[in-house]
Amino acid sequence: MATTSSSSPLQLRVNGRDCTTAATPDTALLYVLRNDLELNGPKYGCGLGECGACTVLIDGVAARSCVIPVRAAQGHEVTTLEGLGSRAQPGPTQQAFIDCQAAQCGYCLNGMIMTVEALLRRNPDPTEAQLRNELSHNLCRCGTHVEIMQAALRAARLRQAQSAQTGGAQ
Repeated sequence: MATTSSSSPLQLRVNGRDCTTAATPDTALLYVLRNDLELNGPKYGCGLGECGACTVLIDGVAARSCVIPVRAAQGHEVTTLEGLGSRAQPGPTQQAFIDCQAAQCGYCLNGMIMTVEALLRRNPDPTEAQLRNELSHNLCRCGTHVEIMQAALRAARLRQAQSAQTGGAQ
């Protein structure tokens, strides 16, 4: 839980918006995102940075928000699942997971989607082996690995199609 501090508020940039929090600098970024900013994409899983449920992007790189102090996110762009799209207009990676019905309980999906998104931002045409390697540190207890891989491959195709339509601008 985020605790308040008598020092000055911390400034963050989350999903393209400037935000302020009174959390202490050592509060886990996950708690600020969920409790202070009411962003429920990142989940609390293990609290050790091992399972991936809390994954966010920091400057486009996948990061485990449960082990990152909020002070470390200052001056960086933090993107959560909510920053990729909306219910009405999901981003390509989100749409791929919807299309492939890549969820059973859905608890791991935040981490899976954010990890795939980070990979596709730096490598828009990954091999299946690269996707498997990237996702190997995200845990899914329900066993939807086949659907998750199908969704990851579909996400790459959807992003490529979107990029072709927009002339490479994303």
